[in-house]
Amino acid sequence: MSIVVTAATGHLGTLVIDELLQRVPADQVVAVARNAAKAAPIAERGVEVRIADYNDPDAFAKAFGAGDTVLLISGMDPNRRDQHRAVIGAAKDAGVARIAYTSVLGGSKADFELATDHLATEQAVLDSGLPYTFLRNGWYNEVYTDQLAGQLAHGILGSAGDGRIASAARRDYAAAAAAVLTGDGHENKAYELNGDVSWTMAEYAAEVAEQSGQDVAYRNVSPDEHAQALTAAGIPAPYVGVLLDIDGAVVRGLLDSRGSDLADLIGRPTTPVADSIAAALKS
Repeated sequence: MSIVVTAATGHLGTLVIDELLQRVPADQVVAVARNAAKAAPIAERGVEVRIADYNDPDAFAKAFGAGDTVLLISGMDPNRRDQHRAVIGAAKDAGVARIAYTSVLGGSKADFELATDHLATEQAVLDSGLPYTFLRNGWYNEVYTDQLAGQLAHGILGSAGDGRIASAARRDYAAAAAAVLTGDGHENKAYELNGDVSWTMAEYAAEVAEQSGQDVAYRNVSPDEHAQALTAAGIPAPYVGVLLDIDGAVVRGLLDSRGSDLADLIGRPTTPVADSIAAALKS
């Protein structure tokens, strides 16, 4: 019986593996990855690597074993809903003990487009009859700080208004996943995971300006103006709609705090966005 992490070489998966190895021996952890070469650093730490691709459901028949605890990290592909169903089916056929899924903050209350695949996956897990844990992740600090170079060069434009975002560092969410995968009492529960402190885009821009010493401001525009700016910047049309929808969700308060589940699971305060800004500026 192992703890199996899918998408283990991705940004979140790599951190989950790291967090798990701080809690359990390497021989209790299995990393599922598409590419053996990319997974080599994980294998060098004593973790078994199993090769499987979300687009190859048959490969997952060998990725899981009876009694395993599985973390299904959500995919990024447009057809990820079908991919997730295939992975869940393979997990059920293998007789895993529990499946945890990285879902979306708010669960059924998340009415924006990006949430629909997550909600469909939650339902597929429920339909499977497997014991489950839903890790309903809020926004990562890095969603914003990874764009720091462009923000410093061009400022920040959006249509999120004064909506608040209760983000946390990606490693915080990884630590929560590791706590759930290695701990007891998490079966058939859903955790709403967000940062301790929320902020507006104007407050974020002010923090970037203060730390960088540069003139950075947030310019709030209408959704139509936002769409025009994104299109002019070369963003493909489908992604323009997603980004506008996310800012609309921020305006409606859907990415604001829903409690202290994240801090409770990791046993410490979550990482403030100011700390992630500082780290991004150093790098």
